[in-house]
Amino acid sequence: MKKKRKKVKQVLTERDILKMETAQELGLWEQIERDGWESLTNADCGRVGGIMRKKLRDKRLNQGQ
Repeated sequence: MKKKRKKVKQVLTERDILKMETAQELGLWEQIERDGWESLTNADCGRVGGIMRKKLRDKRLNQGQ
């Protein structure tokens, strides 16, 4: 029998929020809410991470101007 994990509420960081927004843009959020982040394929994780990296880089460049 599987043990049920208790969901611990934690404070969301700016990166967590960006990660969720990116997943929503890619249409992955429903799957994540239903099955968790573990359910994503490596390709989906890479896609989320790549887009996050681009957004963070663009934000950093815009702040420097």
